Amino acid sequence: MPQNRTPPTPKEQPASRWAVSICSMEPPSKGGVPPRPVLWKANARLAVELGLRYAFARRGSGALIGWVAVAGLALSVAVLVVVLSVINGFERELRERVFGVLPHAGLWGDQPFVPSALETSNLVATPGVLGAAPIVQGSGLAVASDEVQGVLLTGVEPEDYRQVSGIEAFLGEDGPTALDAMRPSGFGVILGSRLASRLGVGIGDPVRLMLPLGSLTLAGMLPRQKRFRVVALLRSGSELDARAAFIHLADAQRLFRLGGKVHGYQLRLADLDAAHALAALAVRRLGEDRFFARTWQHSHGNLHRAIGAQKATLFVLLAFLVGVAAFNLVSTLVMTVEQRGADIAILKTMGAASAPLIGCFVVLGAVVGALGILLGIACGAAAAAGLPAVFAWINDGLNLDLMSQYFISYLPVDIWPADLVRIAVVSFVLCAACTLYPAWRAARLLPSRVLAHE
Repeated sequence: MPQNRTPPTPKEQPASRWAVSICSMEPPSKGGVPPRPVLWKANARLAVELGLRYAFARRGSGALIGWVAVAGLALSVAVLVVVLSVINGFERELRERVFGVLPHAGLWGDQPFVPSALETSNLVATPGVLGAAPIVQGSGLAVASDEVQGVLLTGVEPEDYRQVSGIEAFLGEDGPTALDAMRPSGFGVILGSRLASRLGVGIGDPVRLMLPLGSLTLAGMLPRQKRFRVVALLRSGSELDARAAFIHLADAQRLFRLGGKVHGYQLRLADLDAAHALAALAVRRLGEDRFFARTWQHSHGNLHRAIGAQKATLFVLLAFLVGVAAFNLVSTLVMTVEQRGADIAILKTMGAASAPLIGCFVVLGAVVGALGILLGIACGAAAAAGLPAVFAWINDGLNLDLMSQYFISYLPVDIWPADLVRIAVVSFVLCAACTLYPAWRAARLLPSRVLAHE
């Protein structure tokens, strides 16, 4: 080592000043050892000051590698935020749009039956049941001009159906008026918007509804049919828009030739997840020998479970992606240990313990990790918020039908604060775990070997 080397300035070796302060900050107690609380505070302050200084260093290759680690972590977190937000959007649309129009459960009779106010009162009195309405339902055909489309015919009493369905919210500005326009013997029909588009009809146009059940006449077997007038279009953004046709209960009874009978009751439940249990309780109230239950879980349960399983799976898989980005911190911190080896050696030579040195690199990793996580959450939330507009622009501009296999025709996004917190916590834990090895490596440095090459 050269003998005439100029001693380093305080700016070049700031660690020495902190090492001196940690030893001379407080008067020693008996035996020459500083009190334990004083020593702990000094070690903590030294660790924080060194960690922050190294984190915001502006020169050297370590600074560039540190920003690369931040960018990688931010990108991984942003991808995780966007993917979970899209899955949350699908779950929200399934609950709000499909279940906003479709009742949550149905009680169907083995044979058509005459509804009674007593049965409706018993159903509404069932715990967890918010409303009940009698309905007539069956498959049919809708005919307009030369177009024929299959439909699901549902006969409802407007006043009762409001208790089990939020259909009015998807009928446009004249929703309440349109629902009331379906009067007995008025032969008004509410068609799904996509169904109406395929038939080439709009509000006020005639459409003929036909049943596969035939009537025997002098001319032979003819299908049952009746001419209706479109009074509203259903725009729920769900699969119902392509096949739903709602008519008045009295008109449906006449078309199906039921007299005063109905096919069943539809229910609105307080807890969607408890649909099976609540529907079974309602069946027991009316009689298990006469009724059987079908809930939303029979028709859309597989989709709902698939969405939940997909969300959990993608969270785990993308958490590994965040973990890979967090491991970049290891190389960043190891390089920092190598670059700051002289500082560490001088600190240990002047009496610094291993605790503040370990804490220094834990603080450094925590700062870099927190910066990447916050940046990733902000960018991911912004990207998720703008994704529906970008998707619509691409889908419409290129005439693509990318969502044709799903129950909606657009890309839904819903950013949950709870998911953002979960992502931040998991990512920060991974980053904190990645700081342990470089910190341990710094604490194991031998001053004699490091200073021998200075």
